Order: sequence, then C-alpha cells, then structure tokens
Amino acid sequence: MLAETTAVPHLLLRHVVLFAFKNDAQADAVDAVVAGFARLPEAIPGIVGYETGTNVSPEGLNDGYTHCFMLTFTSAEARDDYLNHPAHVRFVKTLASCLERSLVIDYWAQQRPGPEEEQARILASVS
Repeated sequence: MLAETTAVPHLLLRHVVLFAFKNDAQADAVDAVVAGFARLPEAIPGIVGYETGTNVSPEGLNDGYTHCFMLTFTSAEARDDYLNHPAHVRFVKTLASCLERSLVIDYWAQQRPGPEEEQARILASVS
C-alpha cells in the first residue's frame, strides 16, 4: 500500500468528487456551485490539474450523480492542504442548500506509457 504522507514518484493523486443535486435545485444554484468549484484551483496552491464535466453515460448507472470534478495533486500533503484550506472550507459550506449528496474517491493514478514511450521501450529491448 502506498504511503499517504509522501509524494509517490511518477504517480499523481486524483481527487474525484461526484455531486447529486436536490430535485428542486435551481439551475442558477447549480451553476454557482460549478463556478465556485472552478475557482478553487486558482485560490489553493498544490492543485496541478482540474477537470469537470456532467454525466453523459448511456448506461444509466450514475445513481443520481450528475456532476464530476477531478483535482490532481502530486502528494497527499497537497491534497490535505486543499481539504483544510479556508477557500475549500467556505466552498463546502455553500453546498447544503442545493446538494443532495456527494461521493469522493482519491486514488494514486497508475499511468500507462503512451504509444511513443511504449514503442521506445520495445525498440530498446530488442537493440
């Protein structure tokens, strides 16, 4: 198991957040949450990547979760600093009026080499 207190060489820590909004949540309230989340990478050091999107899966297995946010960190410490940062704490407090529930998963990304890296590895092994 990977240590939670140190950076792991060549691995990135992904922090995935899913939101399911209340049925009566107004569109402007949902938009405000999305905009508020998007401001966090500018306000909090240590976030090296940010992505967001809404569910487009045809499988129907989203269980009411409609919005996904993914933050990337290079260490568990950076993630922990984000979680405790005043901007994040303030943002979380804004969610109660329109958020039904959330789901959060953190994982160390196991990156596979791209085609160029794989080709170079193969060529190096036969040289």
